[in-house]
Amino acid sequence: MSIHPSADIHPSAVIEDGASIGEGCSIGPFCYVGADVQMGPRCTLMSHAIVKGKTVMGEENTVFSFAVVGEIPQDKKFGGEITRLEIGARNRIREHVTVNTGTEGGGSLTKIGDDCLLMAGCHVAHDVIIANNVIVVNSAAVAGHCIIEDDVIIGGLAGIHQFVRIGKGAIIGAVTMVTNDVIPYGLVQAPRGQLDGLNLVGLKRRGVDRSDIMALRAAFQMMAQGEGTFQDRVKRMGEDTDSEYVHRIVEFVSGSTDRSFLTPGG
Repeated sequence: MSIHPSADIHPSAVIEDGASIGEGCSIGPFCYVGADVQMGPRCTLMSHAIVKGKTVMGEENTVFSFAVVGEIPQDKKFGGEITRLEIGARNRIREHVTVNTGTEGGGSLTKIGDDCLLMAGCHVAHDVIIANNVIVVNSAAVAGHCIIEDDVIIGGLAGIHQFVRIGKGAIIGAVTMVTNDVIPYGLVQAPRGQLDGLNLVGLKRRGVDRSDIMALRAAFQMMAQGEGTFQDRVKRMGEDTDSEYVHRIVEFVSGSTDRSFLTPGG
């Protein structure tokens, strides 16, 4: 066990031998920290939080009461192999959130980046990769093997099907089931997940230049109404613009995937 002298640990907390607790950490009443956990500087565990498994946390993460971080996957194929969970810096993991480690068949790693907010009751399954500045709202669920890129918002009670990719800056409405990949900056809503437009509010809030927003609007129209397959239309729209935002969509659609894509009007 390695506990930094500056760490503040409540007497009722259980810290297993082998755990590493960094400088300035605060661990509240009735918390549990497993033997293979490495906790970076200035992390906080509120009362009754659980962090276990082969979990590495960066600095300044906060895990709220009754969250369970690093538990084994909810996968019947899991046979007890050693898999990992990596969490970056400055994430807020709210009450009753569950985050599972990976599976051997999925790369053995679940990963969360920096500055994410996982709101109360949401679930992040095995082998999920979440990038930076992602918000998963209350009681949403991200199934196994999903990839969630930067700046995504997933609405409350939404469900993301396994192996789905959600591109940078997209937004998923509340109570929405997403079964196919979502293009960067897409707006998805309705019970069975329809691509209804672009996340214009998010783009404007991030200060995206008006010319790029206009290019994205034109590209979306081409995706919706052009000739040929969806992939053909996306490829052509990248030939007509220098906008990095449009090219990001082209690259995303050209990437490897195990799912189809949500398409305009589809």
